[in-house]
Amino acid sequence: MNLTLSFLTVVAATAVAIAALLWIRHRSPQGGHFGDTSRAAGVFSILATTFAVLFAFVVLLSFNAYEKTRTGAETESETVVEQFETVQFLPPSVGPQLSGELICYSRAVVYQEWPRMISGDPPEFNSWRVPLFLTFEAVHVTAPDEQEAYGQWLDESAAREQAREDRIHGASGIVPAPLWFTFLITAGIVWGFVFFFADRSERALIQAMQIGAVTAMLASSLLLVRFLDRPFHAGAGSIKPTAMEHALGRMAATETAFKLQVPELCDAHGQPTAAGAALASR
Repeated sequence: MNLTLSFLTVVAATAVAIAALLWIRHRSPQGGHFGDTSRAAGVFSILATTFAVLFAFVVLLSFNAYEKTRTGAETESETVVEQFETVQFLPPSVGPQLSGELICYSRAVVYQEWPRMISGDPPEFNSWRVPLFLTFEAVHVTAPDEQEAYGQWLDESAAREQAREDRIHGASGIVPAPLWFTFLITAGIVWGFVFFFADRSERALIQAMQIGAVTAMLASSLLLVRFLDRPFHAGAGSIKPTAMEHALGRMAATETAFKLQVPELCDAHGQPTAAGAALASR
């Protein structure tokens, strides 16, 4: 969310609403449009309460999904690091290969998947998922520590895939279209109903404050739901690939500290090199 643009949007909507109310106020009958303002206030109270309940439900739904998406991104990155450590206990014939593929998997998440998620078009699977599977399929373990690492890799692979599903869950939108439709219609009814309270016998400042407060509240509410509905974007508060970038740094530090011979199967953005492309075409 661009905070400056959001602030200007709220201010502009409020200014337009105030100008519209003052224009309607000069053309309103003395005493307003309602013969009994207490009845009108009762109806408005029901409308406002309905919107408040619906808003609370939408925010709860979208915030839970937002939190699930953020947690999935963090869990996926942590699991990749755990797998990188686990493969060091597998046979030397496959350990370095799996290590390189995990690094490429992480780079693909940061530089290939994230831009697509920002655009609302998340990829169905990571391009390095198949090479990882094919390499691990060729693993033959005999020693007890290798057997333990083999089972741990399978558990971690399942956890990584589940975390990835949680991560991309919110990329294409969380709030369903019918709920958006109802939410917008309700907000529009509440906002439009305020204009019927226009009364030229009341002070203009008081009436401007009424419509201004309602408009600012509704605009802010809609922007908040929009932000939670699209957790991947270029603005403030969005979910960024920070956790996976940190995972890449940890794997690089481990590789250096233990002098691991990890083959370079991809470039800095996760695109396969000649060796990686040959592996992917197996």
